[in-house]
Parts: sequence; C-alpha cells; structure tokens
Amino acid sequence: MVEVLVWLGTLVFAATGALKGVEKGFDLLGVLVLATVTAVGGGSIRDVLVGTLPPTALHKEPLLWSVVLTGLLVFRFHPRVQAMERLIYYLDTLGLGVFAALGAERGLASGLGPFGVALAGTLSGVGGGVLRDVLSGEVPGILYRAGDLYASAALVGALVVYALYGTHPEGALFAGTLATVVLRIFGRRLGLRLPTPR
Repeated sequence: MVEVLVWLGTLVFAATGALKGVEKGFDLLGVLVLATVTAVGGGSIRDVLVGTLPPTALHKEPLLWSVVLTGLLVFRFHPRVQAMERLIYYLDTLGLGVFAALGAERGLASGLGPFGVALAGTLSGVGGGVLRDVLSGEVPGILYRAGDLYASAALVGALVVYALYGTHPEGALFAGTLATVVLRIFGRRLGLRLPTPR
C-alpha cells in the first residue's frame, strides 16, 4: 500500500511541476525538467541529507520513466489537467503527507534526533516544489504563502512520526501522514495561517 501511495504522490508531484512549466511557457524539455525535479527532488535532497548516495529515486527506472510520461501527458493535455485542479490539490496533499512521513522514517533510520527527523521529513515533502519554484524564477511558495499550511503541515507530520515511531512504527507512518493531510486541508478551510510581519 505504501508503495502505491509513493507512486501516486510522485506522479502527482510530476504533474504539478509540468503544469508550472506550461504556465511559464517553457518548451517540452523545460516542462519535463520541472516535472522531474518536482517529483523526485524532495526525496533526493532528503537522501543527501542522511547520506544515502546516489539518491534512491535514481535506482527506480520505471518510476523515473513514468514521471517523464506524466510530463509528456500534461504537456499535451494541459487544459484537461488544469480542469482537475481540486482533485490535484487533494492528491498533492496526500503525497505531501506520505513523503513527509517516509522522510521522517528515513531520518530515524539514520539515527537523527527530532530536529533532523523533522528536517528530513519536511524536505522530503516540499523540496521538489522548492526546486520547481526556483527553476521557474519564483520565490518558493512555502516562504510566503501563509494562507496554505504546506511546509508547516509536513513538519507536524514528521514530528508525529518521530513521537510515535518507537512504539508503533506502522501506526506512526499512518498518523504522520494523516496529521499532514488534516492540517493542510482543514487549515485552508478554517483560514489558519502563520503570522507575517505587520
């Protein structure tokens, strides 16, 4: 089940990256680059952080080719994909939760403390999006979109995994994923936001 969610989350991240490339007017190669870095960038940053080289994603050829195929499909059918904005939002949120939890687990397996686990989990979830924004010439959205609890939701999910993993490893992954998903979705509905300077 976890592997299915990893695939789903990766391909949704690829689609969001490709959509950003289309919105920016990138050519086909540019769209595929954004699709790829968005899909596997966060996990690759996490792997470098914990000393896993080369990054795990580079060993998964079928997944990488599926990312490229997703980018091609978005490039060709982007109006239809853009029309599924709500579905993409929920799938993106699920992917964020899964990757934050798995990133935290990787941090725990590497012997990191709570700060390191939180960093590994958060970067696993949001790192690809940060790379996507930088490559497309934007300030990363996680630094200023106070109305959408994205990175902070991933951070909470990673800390939940850290708190529960010692006694219930599988339950900790589920709880961490759920915490991220619930915080992002209901945070948006309730208008929760982080403080910004006055």
